[in-house]
Amino acid sequence: MIAKLKGMVDSSGDGWVIIDVGGVGYLVFCSGRTLRRFGPGEAAEVLIETHVREDHIHLYGFFDAAERDWFRLLTTVQGVGVKVALAMLTVLGPEELLHAVAAADKAMITQTPGVGAKLATRILSELKDKVGTMALSSGAGGAGSVPVAAAGPVKDATSALVNLGYRPSEALAAVSRAAGRLGEGANVEALIRAGLSELAPTDAHLGSA
Repeated sequence: MIAKLKGMVDSSGDGWVIIDVGGVGYLVFCSGRTLRRFGPGEAAEVLIETHVREDHIHLYGFFDAAERDWFRLLTTVQGVGVKVALAMLTVLGPEELLHAVAAADKAMITQTPGVGAKLATRILSELKDKVGTMALSSGAGGAGSVPVAAAGPVKDATSALVNLGYRPSEALAAVSRAAGRLGEGANVEALIRAGLSELAPTDAHLGSA
């Protein structure tokens, strides 16, 4: 299996690029975000996901591990094939996808052409818990870890809420909503306080039950 290609860009088009590696041209299908990184005649290095079928072998290329692993994750959802996954990664970067799933933001998911409300609901439902757990394990280097782009204050604040007893998915969702309100400059302490505030209505409801 091919895991990575390093060579020169021979040519490219809508959704594909040909990378010349030692005189051999490899056709690689990519998201628009990855394609925008390369120009004709430029050096290119892409991580590869190889799909082998009875009638073809297709190579899918990614600029970084986060995009590749989101591709793998998205294609586990029923109804999300490789074309839809690449389309989603063209519209939304890994960090945007993380926050969209964590916050159950259906409107954000349906920005992708071909992804309607029903499919968006399925994506959010099937990936919510996976993303919450993986956001905390990213960068750990384990065989099952996936770098889903939760980093810095967001990851640290999420971890703090998990340590307080909240589930990873609900902690990440609360911190993601808080980060959206507070902006990029919010520090860990502010995100923890705002995240707890997001969770407070749930806690109050549980306390009165």
